[in-house]
Amino acid sequence: MTMTNKDHFYMQQALVEAQKAAALGEVPIGAVIVYQDEIIGRAHNLRETTQNALTHAESMVIQQACEKIGSWRLEETTLYVTLEPCPMCAGAILQSRVPRVVYGARDVKAGCVDSLYRLLNDARFNHECEVTEGVLADECGQILTDFFRALRERKKMEKLARKQQLEE
Repeated sequence: MTMTNKDHFYMQQALVEAQKAAALGEVPIGAVIVYQDEIIGRAHNLRETTQNALTHAESMVIQQACEKIGSWRLEETTLYVTLEPCPMCAGAILQSRVPRVVYGARDVKAGCVDSLYRLLNDARFNHECEVTEGVLADECGQILTDFFRALRERKKMEKLARKQQLEE
């Protein structure tokens, strides 16, 4: 497989994780981490399920990978994630020394790889990452769009139902 084919394949695996999150009512973000062409961690957002702000897909997949290889240094790995990492996750990526990050959709509200900040390529830190953006961006963006559209519709219907109850 060429790098592009590999990137597409592994991003599709991250999308599978994102779909698992959506099925749980979580923001549909998924991640996988790859070492020597083997997936060593898979995760999806679980913040609502766990009521824990730290259970983002990236932080959980990093934890799995560290346990799998027995080291906090994730050298020679690539992290694939469906949405541009937030500040917390970008920090975890730097701290765990992931050398390459591939993400799908940009996050203009909280993305700290390209959109708001470029944390992974700030020379003031003791580690920098190679970043590939936009792999399966349409698919990664669409799952988020669909999720938030359905969420808004559900909230609208709940509000309407409450209003009707009050009028009775």
